[in-house]
Amino acid sequence: MSEAFDTPVWHNGKALRKGYTTGSCATAAAKVAALMVLRQHLIHQVSIVTPSGVTLCLNVESPHIEGQQAIAAIRKDGGDDVDATHGMLIFARVTLNESKEITLQGGEGVGTVTRKGIGLPVGSSAINRTPRQTIESAVREAIGPNRGAQIEIFAPEGEERAQKTYNSRLGILGGISIIGTTGIVTPMSEESWKRSLSLELEIKRAAGLERVVLVPGNHGERFVREQMGIDTQVVVTMSNFVGYMIEEAVRLGFRQIVLVGHPGKLVKIAAGIFHTHSHIADARMETLVAHLALLGAPLELLTLVSDCDTTEAAMEHIEAYGFQHIYDHLAKRICMRVLQTLRFTKNPPTCDAIMFSFDNQVLGCNRPIAEIAEEMQC
Repeated sequence: MSEAFDTPVWHNGKALRKGYTTGSCATAAAKVAALMVLRQHLIHQVSIVTPSGVTLCLNVESPHIEGQQAIAAIRKDGGDDVDATHGMLIFARVTLNESKEITLQGGEGVGTVTRKGIGLPVGSSAINRTPRQTIESAVREAIGPNRGAQIEIFAPEGEERAQKTYNSRLGILGGISIIGTTGIVTPMSEESWKRSLSLELEIKRAAGLERVVLVPGNHGERFVREQMGIDTQVVVTMSNFVGYMIEEAVRLGFRQIVLVGHPGKLVKIAAGIFHTHSHIADARMETLVAHLALLGAPLELLTLVSDCDTTEAAMEHIEAYGFQHIYDHLAKRICMRVLQTLRFTKNPPTCDAIMFSFDNQVLGCNRPIAEIAEEMQC
């Protein structure tokens, strides 16, 4: 394995081991199954490059070849960040054909999407976009451009393990999700995680940066780069620690803070929730309902939104009723909430908020986004 993966995360003098996601397992299993069909012999180890650029060399379990079809499994390892899927086998069955097309589906133990709102079509397998891309590209690389393949990802323990996850609340039934945006699981306690994020702020401030964009995760950084045309050097991940990172930015003397994210995270700040993990607080629908009501939305829309399980599902109803202006309203409310928390600060920074959709489009902001982008480039 690469040095970056082998390097442990240290907390309280203890080395914590990194792991890898179900997406990495599925990618490796599919790749090795494809290679076994082509070579017609069993393979017991396979390497993949994760979306974050880390190379993993993984042991293959239960390899089997039968004609133009092969099966292989990779055992999920969450490192020292053990979750519901830790230790389970993720299988791939790859069948070669002459279609030149690659198809991917979930089998036993992989959940099925039954509701809108998580960025996957209803009725599809719960294989998220990043793993879907890595699985298909790994198999394409293995089989070349002139063959086709049918890929099935399955996990015999998946249905049982999924009962320990939030999948059913999200409308994913019958199994686990194949997930992971980086491919790597990094174990950290909350305090050490917060400190590592704060260190990034300190480094940027020491380099002379006075304006910072705080994003919940990777999607926010991509939006800033692609839609705002801003150098991602000004971007720092805040994860769920909104209040903490704002306080750290104030302590370090930043003059401008821009909060950029999907409404699923940012809408909580409009309700004064500054730690956005669902385990701490979740008032997304209540916040949306309250502010839609303030904007004069009909009871029918309020009821539809109140009954939603995901922000994405609520956003569809909001669009259908023509209330997209709520996002500008919420962005202003977010800035008001931030400034309220900083009311005893001598020289508070200016605050802006921008919300975007899963397809990377601007939904709302407290003032014209071009103004904000221009200021960030000064």
